[in-house]
Amino acid sequence: MTEEKTSLADLAPKPEEVEKEEGLSQTEPAKEIRVKRLPGGWIAGIGRRKTSVARVRIKAGTGAILVNGKPFDQFFNRIQDRLDVLGPLEAAGVREKYDVHVRVEGGGPTGQAGAIRLGIARALRSENPALEGILRAGGHLSRDSRMVERKKYGLHKARKATQFSKR
Repeated sequence: MTEEKTSLADLAPKPEEVEKEEGLSQTEPAKEIRVKRLPGGWIAGIGRRKTSVARVRIKAGTGAILVNGKPFDQFFNRIQDRLDVLGPLEAAGVREKYDVHVRVEGGGPTGQAGAIRLGIARALRSENPALEGILRAGGHLSRDSRMVERKKYGLHKARKATQFSKR
């Protein structure tokens, strides 16, 4: 009486078999990326966070970042906001290779920095689809969908009620 040991890896179908059955290929991207090319060699990306919207344009250059016409270190006072903006460029290793021009509106500094971060990541992905894995692993391509909860009738704020009095 002999016992054969099988592992889950032996039972799983081989990748070639799955491709033949479903007609899939490992080299094809799951989603087609639309590249927004603008005149002058610019590539566009839009980012949003909270109520902020950032329209980002990147182009091969020296690494200058302008936000609403100002250098980004003058526009953002907090170091954390500056790091948010630089995050996708540092992760992709292209900090000094692209000039970035941003028009951002709405919200506050933190929301604007998050919107710019997403816009830069989307523009970099449009320019070079090979960077998508690096950017997604760093969380730069994920839209932060959290929004401020609305104020409810009869409450002071979204959830804050008047103090309860027993007597």
